Amino acid sequence: MIRKPWRQLPSVLYALAIYGFIFLPVVVLVLFSFQDGRFPIPPLKGLSLRWYEAVWNDGRLMEALANSIAVAVGSSLTAVLLGFLSAYGLARFKLPAKGLQRALLTAPLTVSYLIIGMGLLITFNAVGIPKSLVAAGIGHVVINMPLCFAIIYSQMGDHQANIERAARDLGAREWQVITLVTAPMLWPALFASFFLSMTFSWDEFIISFLLTRFDVTLPVEIWSLLRSGLNPKTNAVGSVVFGISVVLVIVLELVVFRKGRRS
Repeated sequence: MIRKPWRQLPSVLYALAIYGFIFLPVVVLVLFSFQDGRFPIPPLKGLSLRWYEAVWNDGRLMEALANSIAVAVGSSLTAVLLGFLSAYGLARFKLPAKGLQRALLTAPLTVSYLIIGMGLLITFNAVGIPKSLVAAGIGHVVINMPLCFAIIYSQMGDHQANIERAARDLGAREWQVITLVTAPMLWPALFASFFLSMTFSWDEFIISFLLTRFDVTLPVEIWSLLRSGLNPKTNAVGSVVFGISVVLVIVLELVVFRKGRRS
């Protein structure tokens, strides 16, 4: 049967339109971050790294960058730990209303970040917790832990339970079963949960905006810059955020998914 390439033309054009719609704004952002002029408007006038140098030399941006990394790493580790323990408890023990508990744990995935942020803000004000990076980190745990739980719980099968049972028969204590048997078997799911949480926490804005005051994360600092109008400096720092997100996704693909497929 002879294939007619023109029949695939609509599919190719549709795919190009979809990818163009998704990535064209990012391409424009990155391209004009290298513009030598002060205004990020076409036509492109020369190429320069001056705006990346300006970002590097900006103390507030560098502090916000460090804050974002600290919040993302801390909240992701906490979300993975809580998600793993919750998944282990619901998968390995007979608990009352197990289905309801699973639904409650995953419910935040269906709630707007704005609603979650406002609820946390009211709660923290009521108990006397001030706006801070710690409060923002707690908020990131709230939105990322349900995702970690869903990923890890989906990978806990009966074959792993049999191996855990064999470890107990050989004299292993419960904490040894969890740390030396269960966690190593689930490491692809644990790493996937961690990197996805890092990605979501890294560029999360709404909860960080509501729960921080003086020490802010990078997305909140970018929003402050945008209030004075667009300039190549904001494009540069936005490109940095996008670049780090891409690196996290690539690491997730190379370290977790490919090894998971090989095994």
